[in-house]
Amino acid sequence: MPGAHTGAGARCRLRVPGFTARFRCPVLSPGSRYQHPLPALNSPVPVAAASSARCPLSRRPAPLPAPAAPAAGPLPVQLPEPVALPRPVPVARGGSAPGAGCRGRFRCGCRSPLAGAGSRCPFAGAVPVPVPGARSPGRSRCRSPLAGARCPGRCRMGGVCSRAFRRLRPRRVMSAAAAAAAGSGAGGGRGPVLTSRTMNPAVRRVEYAVRGPIVTRATQLERELQQGASKPFTEVIKANIGDAHAMGQKPITFLRQVTALCVYPELMNDKSIPSDAKDRAKRLLAACGGQSAGAYSASPGIELVRQHVARFLQQRDGVAADPQNIFLATGASDAIVVILKLLASGSGASRTGVLVPIPQYPLYSATIAELSAVQLGYYLAEEQCWALEVAELRRVLAKGRQHCCPRVLCIINPGNPTGQVQSRQCIEDVIKFAYEENLFLMADEVYQDNIYAKGSAFYSFKKVLSEMGPPYSKTVELASFHSISKGFMGECGFRGGYMEVINMDPEVKEQLVKLVSVRLCPPVSGQILLGALVDPPQPGEPSYETFMAEKKAVLSTLAHKAQLTQEIFNKTPGIHCNPVQGAMYSFPRIDLPPRAIAAAKEKGQAPDTFFCMRLLEETGICVVPGSGFGQREGTFHFRMTILPPTEKLKVLLEKLSSFYTEFVKEFS
Repeated sequence: MPGAHTGAGARCRLRVPGFTARFRCPVLSPGSRYQHPLPALNSPVPVAAASSARCPLSRRPAPLPAPAAPAAGPLPVQLPEPVALPRPVPVARGGSAPGAGCRGRFRCGCRSPLAGAGSRCPFAGAVPVPVPGARSPGRSRCRSPLAGARCPGRCRMGGVCSRAFRRLRPRRVMSAAAAAAAGSGAGGGRGPVLTSRTMNPAVRRVEYAVRGPIVTRATQLERELQQGASKPFTEVIKANIGDAHAMGQKPITFLRQVTALCVYPELMNDKSIPSDAKDRAKRLLAACGGQSAGAYSASPGIELVRQHVARFLQQRDGVAADPQNIFLATGASDAIVVILKLLASGSGASRTGVLVPIPQYPLYSATIAELSAVQLGYYLAEEQCWALEVAELRRVLAKGRQHCCPRVLCIINPGNPTGQVQSRQCIEDVIKFAYEENLFLMADEVYQDNIYAKGSAFYSFKKVLSEMGPPYSKTVELASFHSISKGFMGECGFRGGYMEVINMDPEVKEQLVKLVSVRLCPPVSGQILLGALVDPPQPGEPSYETFMAEKKAVLSTLAHKAQLTQEIFNKTPGIHCNPVQGAMYSFPRIDLPPRAIAAAKEKGQAPDTFFCMRLLEETGICVVPGSGFGQREGTFHFRMTILPPTEKLKVLLEKLSSFYTEFVKEFS
């Protein structure tokens, strides 16, 4: 219906929330409950002011209807008192009325369809008002989201838009116009600069289930229990996150001794601290600015620690490592975000596509959303213990290339939340696939110490890539990540980690150095603890026996709890739990009755979210619904950490299984 989207009752083809087919344009239909997609135009045109008006995106006049009778309930926008519309004003180059300075630092030379709407450009800080007789503008410097949408005389909402306008994402229209309306100049009302309408729209798309509404409710329940409230449980068990020390795991003595000595050097005089810990602390302090842990480090990290990481990697893989390819970070998460920032680019069909496993750790989906990249989820095979299949990668890649530019393949090994450990053959197949399809590999290997299942072993992507030889070892680009937060250390709060980049373009590497420099440096205390981890006690040193005993105790206990989790869950009809081969979590599938699914729908919740919220309210057990990680349609899961002490974990598993059985009976 070209050229007729503004009339009362006419349909509009612009696919924007609040301004779609079947709804009247609120600019010309004051009784409408729906808002114009350009928030700056939300104030309806007073019907007493003129007999007709033009939509700023159309040259065809549209009659103004009579005022609609007030609808039941309050309207989202109150009608203003009738006032006379301003007469058309000559528009200066730059998209704003004479004398109005453009506030948006716009520099393009395209035409803006709003620049000649008879008033100031909405992106120059003034609210636009449709005016009879408005014409398509001349050349403009405005870089509004609508810049380049030349009006050919027919409504461009009706399908004759220019290429630039067709590429336009409606959310950008709304956010940019909202920002302009909120920042309007003289005559505008004073209001907050940052509102839910003017904030970065990409932030709205960010979700992080690990600390989502269920965890928020768990914190509230803890507070209520402290205040003496009566609940059907005495404590809240937060099994939602892999925070080892919060679950009662003891720190590794040697790591804490080295860190304490660096933070408080006076402890060097304490004779109870072994000499090997003191020697390492002295070397680390000598590498710090002013020999103090309170000084900034170099942005890529303390050079000595980077050298120790390189030596650690060489001992692990049998492959040489260059300290200049190693960047210390605020945990592995920060390093992952930095690499994704380098890779995210383009718009429309050229936007970067990122292949991530489903289920996946929500850090990836959240970062991809924030960077306005495209998430391409490939399903892990649950029936094969969450194995990764190259055929599934090919399916997702082919589908993704229809609407974006896939450039990145993310692997989590061992898996989070699924706990699988990839075989060497699988890793080789993935590397060959990345080589054939020209993809950048990101290997999240933070759980490399957490291997429990018999026959399972950790193989780093770097080791396999190197042993495959040319052309793979010389061309496949790889970034791998490790952290002090997981493994047997569990030092989440110190926020220490690193990444190693392989085969990265030297010019891009320079940009990476610049990007990490913006944040000055990672926490020096975390770097120090990482330095102690990758330079552990050696045989014959005073701390060696204690260090190895503590490490073995932690890992063997985790292996026992992984087996216990699988056994208890699989005894319960309706709960299906794959072996926990590695990492710190189980991700069981649960069968939910149709009535439970319907009840969840009534509450506006995902079925597994409904289950997990009921579980929390009735037992105090906090787990994360599988919908927060992604799952196949029609299946339901939850993620639960295996970190609680063994006796508490056993009670937790039995209570959860009993609750599930009663839940199914209630909704059957």
